[in-house]
Amino acid sequence: MGATASTHRLDPDVQAALDRLSKLLRQPKNRIINDAVKSYVRQRSRDLETELEATLNALRANRLRDPNFEDSIEAVVDAEARLAAGDPAEGRVEHTPEATARTKIQRLLDA
Repeated sequence: MGATASTHRLDPDVQAALDRLSKLLRQPKNRIINDAVKSYVRQRSRDLETELEATLNALRANRLRDPNFEDSIEAVVDAEARLAAGDPAEGRVEHTPEATARTKIQRLLDA
């Protein structure tokens, strides 16, 4: 497959360094840029592959340790319960003077 033309902007200091490097190496800037980009893509691809493999291994280990995600579900429920404290929609009522008075009246009626 042939090379594809593209336009990219370089910082002025990078452009100046590229110009000097091209003269010193007696190589076209295009070749230097291609070599640099190939090297960068190869290295970043390896880095990302390593990170993804580590993530997959951690997920597999968690799945083996907790196959039905019971611990994870429990953690979500606990977090929701802590965040929902005082939320009337969650069945909890804040201790306001009105709520306290209602509770005392209800206790008197139940006695």
